[in-house]
Amino acid sequence: AQGYGARRSMTSRSGIPKEMFKKILLATRGEIACRVIKTARQMGIQTVAVYSDADRDSVHVEMADEAVHIGPPAAAESYLVIDKIIDACKETSAEAVHPGYGFLSEREAFPRALSDAGLVFIGPNPKAIAAMGDKIESKKAAAAADVSTVPGFLGEINSPAEAIKIADGIGYPVIIKASAGGGGKGMRIALDADEVEEGFALAKSEAKSSFGDDRVFIEKFIVNPRHIESQILGDKHGNIIHLGERECSIQRRNQKVLEEAPSPLLDEATRAAMGAQAIALAKAVNYDSAGTVEFVAGQDRSFYFLEMNTRLQVEHPVTEMVTGIDLVEQMLRVAAGEKLGLRQSAVNLNGWAVESRIY
Repeated sequence: AQGYGARRSMTSRSGIPKEMFKKILLATRGEIACRVIKTARQMGIQTVAVYSDADRDSVHVEMADEAVHIGPPAAAESYLVIDKIIDACKETSAEAVHPGYGFLSEREAFPRALSDAGLVFIGPNPKAIAAMGDKIESKKAAAAADVSTVPGFLGEINSPAEAIKIADGIGYPVIIKASAGGGGKGMRIALDADEVEEGFALAKSEAKSSFGDDRVFIEKFIVNPRHIESQILGDKHGNIIHLGERECSIQRRNQKVLEEAPSPLLDEATRAAMGAQAIALAKAVNYDSAGTVEFVAGQDRSFYFLEMNTRLQVEHPVTEMVTGIDLVEQMLRVAAGEKLGLRQSAVNLNGWAVESRIY
């Protein structure tokens, strides 16, 4: 791995580098930027940090080989400005960009802009990001790939009366969710028709203010649910594997508090079935990086597709600890065009890991 730094990356006609990158830029800050820098350093890859006025003295700026100032504290004027990221790459001769999580990591326009500038995005292709970025469309894609989905209505709902009719047909309790949502925003549980009418209006209003998109959908609410997610990894040659699961059922206001791997709920058969469905969905959208397929599970180990995160997640280290696989290294190798060096049969879970998130 140490030898990679001595070889200059060259891009083929397919847009895939022929050799490992010499220098990458981190379009993020904080813990995840430090995390990526650590693996890049072990692989002999130089790193470039970007920072706003507020982060001038941050640890990731100190750790990186180079650092570029990209603007004032407001993210909308610094970390979210694609042109500033591209200019920083040009200034430092960085060949690829790791988005971390947050900011531009799940914006389809970002990898497209990088590609147009002759740069490599260390993440999935933009079509996969687009396919999984909308909760309604992602559930349709999951259903088409024969992935278990929660009973519900995924079309556009235009009135409270229509919402009540749909909920009556599904059976109570139901949950109303924002299509473009996340973090529990634009989400309401309804136990009867009156609560559907009230929740429909509140969910649409919150979705509009939070995401600029007031579309909502309705599905069956799983009582006493477990939140379990399958970590997947794909390359640009059609190979996809899963690395077991993480459970994040302990939450506060729909935000994860504890993540553990493996899940105490799953047995080997359910783990294999969940992983197979995660792979099926990833193959359906030609996924080609690290990603996470989230499921809601019942106490009887039944499970249903929830959403897909097309990026590295905050809680990825618990998977790394029980599998011994460095996900950042794999993302770098995949982005550089290498085939996965891992087979599903070689993925073994050893021990147990937990991560706590502090508010």
